[in-house]
Amino acid sequence: MDQFEKNLESDIANLADQVKNIRELPEMKNATEAEILKEAMKAFPRSAAEQQPPLPPSAPTQSATNDSSGVLPVYAQNAAPETKLEIEYLIDVAFRSGLTKALSEAKKSSPFVEDAVRDALAGKLYPELQKRGILK
Repeated sequence: MDQFEKNLESDIANLADQVKNIRELPEMKNATEAEILKEAMKAFPRSAAEQQPPLPPSAPTQSATNDSSGVLPVYAQNAAPETKLEIEYLIDVAFRSGLTKALSEAKKSSPFVEDAVRDALAGKLYPELQKRGILK
């Protein structure tokens, strides 16, 4: 198992714990599975994220910029080009280095970018979490 798979499995296990905790909150009683996942992404382990070293500056990879319509949330598709590139880059970071690193970096951006990254990742992870029985 390579480092990417280890990061992904660890992130999914942590996210599953967060989903379970969020689902138990009284205010989330009537929330949809998508809303629960988004809240779990917001509550994703902060202590691990804060311990991550910062990413070295680099340009977004080609894979992060190819098909933005499939990566970006609908509301972000008309954002400024530099904002879209930042979102795509952070999504690429998630798939290269893990959710913790990407969400930590996203917190340093604007709330719009942070929300768009979280929403895009939630959309990408939702089917896998359903398949594993973490979400309905």
